[in-house]
Amino acid sequence: MDTDAILLSLKLAFWTLALILPFGIWVAHRLMSLNKSRPWIEAALALPLVLPPTVLGYYFLVGLSEQSIFGFPLVFSFYGILIASLIVNLPFAIQPIQRAFEAINPEIREAAQVSGLSQWQIFRLIELPLAWRGITSAAVITFAHTLGEFGVVLMVGGAIPGETKTVSIAIYDKVQNFDTAGAGALSLFLLATSLIAIAISYGIFARTSAQPYRGAT
Repeated sequence: MDTDAILLSLKLAFWTLALILPFGIWVAHRLMSLNKSRPWIEAALALPLVLPPTVLGYYFLVGLSEQSIFGFPLVFSFYGILIASLIVNLPFAIQPIQRAFEAINPEIREAAQVSGLSQWQIFRLIELPLAWRGITSAAVITFAHTLGEFGVVLMVGGAIPGETKTVSIAIYDKVQNFDTAGAGALSLFLLATSLIAIAISYGIFARTSAQPYRGAT
């Protein structure tokens, strides 16, 4: 099994999750206060769900080709695939959290305001704890999706061992080289990871539906 590709994919998934989760929480919370512009912003954030990876990869490739960080080029580098991964995973990181915030009974926020809590205190002490299922689900799905991302990573990063060659790209290379055993082992790793992630996500939302948020009684 290609351990370098697995470690690189885990590294990419970790940094993607660490950077996108706080941003996803902030955006999901801000969307609740928008009116006219909300559908357009939601549509823009959901674009990675419907656009082919090759289209996104092309725009990333064009947009990042002349860019660099501290003198290091972004194209065909880990930093480049990290930026691409952040953008591709926006809907996976935002939508579950947004649904969790929207499921909170408005009466809870009203009671907190009447009690004299500030907006920051309401967010930190009430909304975040009540939305933990959505946040957890977003984290699990984002992590698993990053592990399996192929098209965008291939176009932006290529297949440089130890730098941009993730598990999904390693599978493609092994198939091209007729290494069915190696491709099968890596595919089983992604299959098991995805199955566990989806099961956790479904379990979280099933519990959320069975136990809806209620106001104080």
